[in-house]
Amino acid sequence: MPAKSVKELETVSENVKPVVEAAIEQGAGCLRLSPNWVPRSFLHPGKRLKLHPDDLYAYGLDRGGIDERWFASTTEAANEGRVPDEGLSYIVCDGKRVLLRDAVEEVGAAIVGSAIWKKYKRWPVYSKFFDNMGPIPHHMHQNDEQAAKVGQDGKPESYYFPRQQNNVGNNFPYTFFGFCPGTTKAQVRKCLEDWNKGDNGILDLAQAYRLKPGTGWLVPPCVLHAPGSLCTYEPQWGSDVFGMYQSLVEGREVPWSLLTKDVPPDKHQDLDYLVEQLDWEENTDPNFKANHYLEPIPVADTASEGYMDRWIDYGRINGWQFVSAKELTVDPGVRVTIPDTGACGLITVQGEGKINNLRLACPTLIRFHDLTDDEVFVTEDAAKAGVVYENTSATEPLVVLRYFGPEANPDAPEIGDAAK
Repeated sequence: MPAKSVKELETVSENVKPVVEAAIEQGAGCLRLSPNWVPRSFLHPGKRLKLHPDDLYAYGLDRGGIDERWFASTTEAANEGRVPDEGLSYIVCDGKRVLLRDAVEEVGAAIVGSAIWKKYKRWPVYSKFFDNMGPIPHHMHQNDEQAAKVGQDGKPESYYFPRQQNNVGNNFPYTFFGFCPGTTKAQVRKCLEDWNKGDNGILDLAQAYRLKPGTGWLVPPCVLHAPGSLCTYEPQWGSDVFGMYQSLVEGREVPWSLLTKDVPPDKHQDLDYLVEQLDWEENTDPNFKANHYLEPIPVADTASEGYMDRWIDYGRINGWQFVSAKELTVDPGVRVTIPDTGACGLITVQGEGKINNLRLACPTLIRFHDLTDDEVFVTEDAAKAGVVYENTSATEPLVVLRYFGPEANPDAPEIGDAAK
């Protein structure tokens, strides 16, 4: 009988190559991954990850509720009190499991492709479902130069709001971005000065945008954003740096330590440094929505063939495509071969079927230690050869989201193309 729980698997941490090669062969280049849950002590779970309600605090109440599931991640979650493998995805094969990070280190280009392996020597991106009951603090992610001062990478990210994960919008389906045009640095500095007075008023300087299921946003480093309460698919760079600039959210205190977590120790009280971390031009852009908002764009007109592939996350930051993502919908009973130009992490959000030799099925309810059939990593060779997707349902579409590494899709659209 195949294993049904992580507890039944043998963890292999040395000489992982035989397990990885067996997994590649069995899945015809598609690697089965197990669920990867991440808690956040300062947030309130939105309960749309299909995690069993008894397991929302599986790490313990002191660690906070689980409001994130990470996909194809070789990036550690930067949480206080974290377990050793927190944030890291596992490949599952023949009753064994191997960290995706270890697999990439061992066989490199055979998984992520030669270009990414040559340049980064790792899988440098990951994605997640980010699921909260209400809004989270107005915060930013440092750029490479800033993050390097604490030994980290900067983090650009992108958003998509899958309809399948958003049957309810929860408490505040609006996101604040940046500042209203005309905001001054002195006003922002005053908000930091007022941190311990209660609500420091940072949102008085910002404007919110209503979130629309089936759309997304591109968020560069150093841009403040206070994500709202839609469950978000977030392809992003492989880093967990951030700085929270809001002192109070829904009556909950945000400690100063979350503002300075990824700031050099000698700058923890330097208000001018903290203000200067922000990209002022991006944060006060009067055309912020036009320059960052994403509508899905079909890859081709294939509806008559029983499937549709759409670009959902695209665009460039300073000319660099750090990540891209697609949503594939396959109609009931349809079998289709889809070629891609690079490796990708994949999550199933609706329906059931097959991907090459592996089963795909979107679960209804997941226990904390359960194994599932919804997540896969597709190696570059398999992607380029063409992956076979088959919808085995007679009634329901098969829908999968997949995200790609840097510069993997030179033919991806640019921001604003959807409006043309």
